[in-house]
Amino acid sequence: MNVAEAKFVKDFIRVTDDGFKKGWHERNGGNFSYRIKTEEVASIRSVLRPPEKFAPIGVSVPNLAGEYFLVTGSGKHMRNVILCPEDNLAIAVIDAKGENYSVVWGLANGGRPTSEFPTHLLNHSIKKELTHDRYRVIYHSHPANVIALTFVLPLTDKAFTRAMWEMMTECPVIFPQGIGVVPWMVPGGRDIAIATGELMKKYDVAIWAHHGIFCAGEDFDSTFGLMDTVEKSAEICVKVIAMGGKKQTITSRNFEDLACEFQIDLRKEFLD
Repeated sequence: MNVAEAKFVKDFIRVTDDGFKKGWHERNGGNFSYRIKTEEVASIRSVLRPPEKFAPIGVSVPNLAGEYFLVTGSGKHMRNVILCPEDNLAIAVIDAKGENYSVVWGLANGGRPTSEFPTHLLNHSIKKELTHDRYRVIYHSHPANVIALTFVLPLTDKAFTRAMWEMMTECPVIFPQGIGVVPWMVPGGRDIAIATGELMKKYDVAIWAHHGIFCAGEDFDSTFGLMDTVEKSAEICVKVIAMGGKKQTITSRNFEDLACEFQIDLRKEFLD
């Protein structure tokens, strides 16, 4: 079987192409991973290479032992994924300890999974446990308006959540638990992975100051849609600031009425 023809691979590729067309992936910016379902692994197992040359993850994720991940390659350009998936993507399997991985498909001309693979795997581990195996997608991109706001808004969860909620009535319905913010940190290492993981215990969205955004979700549509919603809200916020700031807005009482009508559990600490 041609791995690139599997439905989950086609759906993955569609997100990389949509994200590039949105302008979220300049050059080799951004990365993307999917925890493959057991039946999907079974459908392609005959063409996977035997695991060998295990490499350290950099973090310990024992509840991901034996799991397979489809992930973008380090230094690969998102716009090229649709043209040659087997060169720009990898399927990696986690060892029995949850501390090492081996590439069993893809990266046909060499390479390794994204440098943010430790952050992806740590967040997959957290979300797998918290959602009882439902969440399977972690997506990182560089949307311009979200990044721009990290230069003018206070770098706090409350400031970003309230600003995004107030820009569109749909926002508190789409991300009722809010948004977490990681201060600027060196990307690609253990420290930023742990900092992001702590936020993912509370939120599905984590913004990296002056860098980009991480979103987690159950499937490709919900995760891409979440990122698209946050970036659209950020775009509106940038325009409102450019026009001189808010003259009126959605109030805390309005949010409480919305939560009652839509039966959503808005994070109370952001309603003060």
